[in-house]
Amino acid sequence: MFHRRDLALPPAIGRLTELAFNLWFSWNDGAKELFAAIEPKLWDQFRHNPVRLLTETDAAVLKERSEDEAFLQRYRDVMAEWDAYREAETWFQKEYPQHTHQAIAYFSAEFGFHESLPIYSGGLGVLAGDHCKSASDLGVPLVGIGLLYKKGYFDQKLDTEGGQLAENIAYDFNKLPIVPAYVPVLEGQAAEGQGDGAPPLRELTVDVPLADRTVHLKVWQVQVGRVPVYLLDADLEENSPWDRELTAQLYGGNQDIRIAQEVLLGVGGVKALRALGIPTGTFHINEGHAAFLSFERIREQLDKGLPFHVALEVIRASTVFTTHTPVPAGHDAFPLPMFEYYFSRLFADYPSVRREWTRLGLDEPKLLFNMTHLALNTSTLRNGVSKLHGHVSREMFRAFHGGIDIPEVPIGHVTNGVHLSTWLAPELKELFDRFLPGTWLSHQANKDVWKTVDLVPGESLWSVHMELKQRMIRLARANLREQRRRNRPADRIEEVRDYLSPDALTIGFARRFATYKRANLIFNDLERLDLLVNDPNRPVQFVFAGKAHPADRPGQELIREIYRVSEMDRFRGKIVLLENYDMNMARHLVQGVDVWLNNPRRPYEASGTSGQKAAMNGVINFSVLDGWWEEGYDGANGWSIEASDGADAGTQERENTEAIYRLLETEIVPLYYNQRPLPTQWIARMKRSIRTLAPVYNSDRMVMEYVNEFYVPALKRTQHFVANRYDEATKVADYKRFIRKNWHHVRVAELNDPLAHTNATSPKEVTATVKFGSVWYKDTAVEIIYYEEKAGRWDPVIVTMEPVRELGDNTVLYRAVLPPHLQHGPHYSVRVYPVSANFARRFELPLVTTF
Repeated sequence: MFHRRDLALPPAIGRLTELAFNLWFSWNDGAKELFAAIEPKLWDQFRHNPVRLLTETDAAVLKERSEDEAFLQRYRDVMAEWDAYREAETWFQKEYPQHTHQAIAYFSAEFGFHESLPIYSGGLGVLAGDHCKSASDLGVPLVGIGLLYKKGYFDQKLDTEGGQLAENIAYDFNKLPIVPAYVPVLEGQAAEGQGDGAPPLRELTVDVPLADRTVHLKVWQVQVGRVPVYLLDADLEENSPWDRELTAQLYGGNQDIRIAQEVLLGVGGVKALRALGIPTGTFHINEGHAAFLSFERIREQLDKGLPFHVALEVIRASTVFTTHTPVPAGHDAFPLPMFEYYFSRLFADYPSVRREWTRLGLDEPKLLFNMTHLALNTSTLRNGVSKLHGHVSREMFRAFHGGIDIPEVPIGHVTNGVHLSTWLAPELKELFDRFLPGTWLSHQANKDVWKTVDLVPGESLWSVHMELKQRMIRLARANLREQRRRNRPADRIEEVRDYLSPDALTIGFARRFATYKRANLIFNDLERLDLLVNDPNRPVQFVFAGKAHPADRPGQELIREIYRVSEMDRFRGKIVLLENYDMNMARHLVQGVDVWLNNPRRPYEASGTSGQKAAMNGVINFSVLDGWWEEGYDGANGWSIEASDGADAGTQERENTEAIYRLLETEIVPLYYNQRPLPTQWIARMKRSIRTLAPVYNSDRMVMEYVNEFYVPALKRTQHFVANRYDEATKVADYKRFIRKNWHHVRVAELNDPLAHTNATSPKEVTATVKFGSVWYKDTAVEIIYYEEKAGRWDPVIVTMEPVRELGDNTVLYRAVLPPHLQHGPHYSVRVYPVSANFARRFELPLVTTF
């Protein structure tokens, strides 16, 4: 139950409180326009925070709005839309009515819902926010769990040399769209009167053991449409000063703070779900930060009397893990003594299984406790966030899975998407309403819906685009003016009004300034850049924005370099760097530039989503074939920045730089300026970008994929495992324990392969004798694997060997038929591995015997 605070409003507009405390307003254009109409200047000044707006707007103004018939009609329309949204039958209700009362707990270290609630730093958080929004739209019974960072991330200011100044902000939570979570009062507890005969309630707190002490957490609630998100806050008087700061800031502090935050998130999050009484069937670990949730869940099962290995199978069955990091160094890992210190209470309570706890995350060669290892060991269903990232993740964790072939490592992929209603410009929504089918928004993942984009008149699309471009330029100029007011003379402030031209080809680059994203790549040849920027007939201009982590010195140096270039006389006003990048600025940029530039070092961009936001707005992507663009690019819906596949970093940089300049000079600039005043060829590419990318790279498609392939299978598997007093879980756990203990006896004793004849055309029969020891041969698969070249790559071919007869002493003869030219050793191998009908994936047990 969501208990929003009451705001002092005239009765005629009293339900504005509902809208203010539900982030549904953030993706409903009518609701945002309604709030803006109350006090437009305050709405912008307060970062579009409706709670603060209603709290601080003069009562006389609110009374005036409540008597304004035009405002009241707008108010009634929005409230009718809000009521219809809540009452509509949803996709999940229609597809999975039997699972509507089983929650899916989505744990994430950050959530980026809206600029009014700044508890996010970048892509991971915004993705989590979009995930929750689509879950609400689709009716998925999702529950979010995160931490409440009372000092947010940070506000970014730039000094006169482009140095990043990080300013921490203390927010007034009485003026944010967030409230304490409440639970019924237990006997002997203090209560808050709710009035109207409602049962007494209390603010929820949970206690988390942390090393030699207990940390108390207050639970806050954010309502995101239909989806509740619970955020944990350690800033309580009962905690020590050090502990009170644990949830102060996102990604702040040293490793001690980091591991403590992750314990609070994982363990505290599970405790909060239990205290709220939410029946949870599936747990989704969104990146390894939250993986300690499995410790608390295993502890719960141990307290029920389950052995550790059975408890682990129950937790694995119900856990989904998404990895976002394509490099080993990006995965959180802690020294073993630090890990042991923070879980000393747990180990003291369960001393007999201390080694088992540790092994779940142990990176033995490095003597570290690795959070990704923990997540992999406690989940059955795992995925990367793009097709390429899925491959990179399988390659990265191949050794973790026993060295099987990379394509067979049990890590899939669900390519990220973005929440269309949040990121698509309202003007484009209105345009699409006129030409796309009437239900296009609720069927946005259907490719057929988007075919009618070609019917949109080019003049209309271009007119809207130019309107959005001018709006983006106004925001950019205002941002630059604010920068200069702090430390520049009046003439340097006023010159900003002439910066950026709506008629010039405008390229946007906005994201976190990590070095692998190479924000400065375009500056590798300033003379060539000069010719592009200062072409009198076909000028190009660039808008940059983004933050670097306060501890990331190389990232901050990138900002300084961009700033230095932007201050050069030949580039001033044509290359600009905006400060304090947030979701509001992101919306303006992805809707208002002409081209979206992305040039990371491949394959370090796990997915990336800013280009997806740009694409649905008709902004054309110009990107390295990395992350989502590697699968989204079709040769005609944008441009690819090429480099030799597998090249070293230096070669990639040289080849990518040359590709950027060559494509700008020979393709992008000529196309943009061709056929003026209406660039029909450019508009055709805009339409193709929207038509091919919008139906695929939206978060509705993403969330439906998670539901169909991960959440519901996990729910069903868990129900199967816990039925009949955990009968199936016990069988699977005992089976795995037996197989691990006895697998060393399994070996291929003999292989009979007729010599290959060069001129032979008939297939040949190959036999293998396999000794199984105490393992039943029907609990294994025996296969031959070889490779065939297809389309320039070598693909595995798997041939199942069939048992011919048992030879005694648990030895079995197998046979298979192969092409005549293959020879054992140079061309193929035989492998044996355990199987079970209750495995979620073929190589769930990483045991393979190869001959």
